[in-house]
Amino acid sequence: MTTASSAPPVPAAPATKSAGRPRACELEARHNNLIQTAGELMLKHGYSKVSLETIAREAHVAVRTIYVKFGGKAGLFQAVLLANRSRFFTASAVESDMRPLKQVISEFSLQFFDMISAPEALSMQRMVIAEAASNPELSTSFYEAGPRQTREMLLRYFARADVRAQLREDLALELIPTFLLNCVQGEYFGRFLFQPVAQAREDVVTALEQRLDLFYRSVLRAP
Repeated sequence: MTTASSAPPVPAAPATKSAGRPRACELEARHNNLIQTAGELMLKHGYSKVSLETIAREAHVAVRTIYVKFGGKAGLFQAVLLANRSRFFTASAVESDMRPLKQVISEFSLQFFDMISAPEALSMQRMVIAEAASNPELSTSFYEAGPRQTREMLLRYFARADVRAQLREDLALELIPTFLLNCVQGEYFGRFLFQPVAQAREDVVTALEQRLDLFYRSVLRAP
């Protein structure tokens, strides 16, 4: 009588590693992808015509994620604007810059002009202008994340004691940021926005320097 040989033991399957929480770099990458995707879709279809469901699907996130992180479409739109703004300058860098005033303002002004005249920025502003009347939420979001942020940043810079001491005493401090931004934009911004024109970089810089000279003559104390 033969006995069946016992089968060799089957090796235990390796323990499955739990996925765990995504690493910080992965979360940042997903966050950036969501903002980039949202910006591209809004420009392509229009703010009011693109749904959060479409954005979520294209960005591979849940709609709930958008509500949790941004509160909805308006908050997501503001994040798009702030992300674009941070590519050119940050508030803390300007406010804490201890270089001579003209150097700080001239560098900021060129960066700001480059930001508002970039093709995607012009397209975004055209979209806001086109939809603002029928969608007040859009224009409010644009103001809060764009012009208001910039004006408040400049106001904090000009209110610094060492900077304020260089400005004319008879000027209302709160008017200076708006005056500076108007000088930076000039007539050229309107031409870029409504009728784009090709212009040599040196001509753009020269014209900006001329407008800034007017700003300095208007707001700085006489030497």
